Amino acid sequence: MNTKKPTRKTRTGRGVEGRPGRRYELRDEAWERVEPLLPRQTRGGRWNDHRTTLNGIFWILNSGAQWRDLPERYGKWQSVYDRYRRWTREGLFDRILHRLHVHLDEDGRIDWSVFDVDGSHIRADRSAAGAGKKGAKQNRQTTPWDDPAEALARSFIL
Repeated sequence: MNTKKPTRKTRTGRGVEGRPGRRYELRDEAWERVEPLLPRQTRGGRWNDHRTTLNGIFWILNSGAQWRDLPERYGKWQSVYDRYRRWTREGLFDRILHRLHVHLDEDGRIDWSVFDVDGSHIRADRSAAGAGKKGAKQNRQTTPWDDPAEALARSFIL
């Protein structure tokens, strides 16, 4: 009788022995849709694996952790952060989101009847601007809710 435990695969997002993959990571189907849009390496140094880097970006965006707290399995946090900033600046996440929306619409998985555009507006009172009281120290954090990469992460997780 073989009592030896099977070794764990180090690839992320696929799961081991039929179990689901790790939280926030791309499944094979999602990876196949995204991979053609990612840049190809032509020359220079060796890049980190795109899938591992994307999984690291998704981990940060979904967990709300700081970049320095990125688990080591995704590589160096500086490399993942640099790639995130570069891809955001180049509009890669916008292109991926557009491709995802097109595929989901073709599959009939987007219900356009739930979208509503309302042109009305209501003027807010001055106190609604969030101004602090005199002498009070302000320590507000802003969250990039309109970040395309975060929207992409939520799209793959749902």
